[in-house]
Amino acid sequence: MTAVSASRLPVAGLIVLLVLAGCKGRSNSRARLTEEETPALATMLHVADPRAPAQLVSGFYDLEGNAWRWTKGHFSVILKTPPGSAQKGAVLQLRFTLPDAVISKLQKISLSASIAGTTLEPESYTRSGQFVYTRDVPANRLASDPVKVDFALDKALPPGPNDQRELGVVVSTVGFEAK
Repeated sequence: MTAVSASRLPVAGLIVLLVLAGCKGRSNSRARLTEEETPALATMLHVADPRAPAQLVSGFYDLEGNAWRWTKGHFSVILKTPPGSAQKGAVLQLRFTLPDAVISKLQKISLSASIAGTTLEPESYTRSGQFVYTRDVPANRLASDPVKVDFALDKALPPGPNDQRELGVVVSTVGFEAK
């Protein structure tokens, strides 16, 4: 080796080490960023939360009034199960409003939910207002985490001249409470 090439060797090695260290740092920060960007699933989901759309599987319309969402006649969510629910079960809650515009035309609607093939008891509504559909969920239906919850109305308001959407209920929160 010449004296010139021998003097470049430590500099080249230092550059390689700096580049590798820089890549390692970027890799770690990229991994952290990905973990931070991945929203944690909620057990109780507020539909106005900016992270909510990741858990609203189907049947929900865009956020309105920065607080609630209309649904279709069938709608589904993915929910994290509460700690211990695989042994004790949990309580499913859907907080919603049944607007006068819907109930005045339909007279009566029934809401039911199903989880992992088990249909929970339906409830019927004959007046407008705010309601909470609450049902116990057996532990054996909460063994996997997360779980998909499917809701169904026996009827919904069909699209009309003023609103081209099928309209069911107006949801604010949905989720599980631990027993």
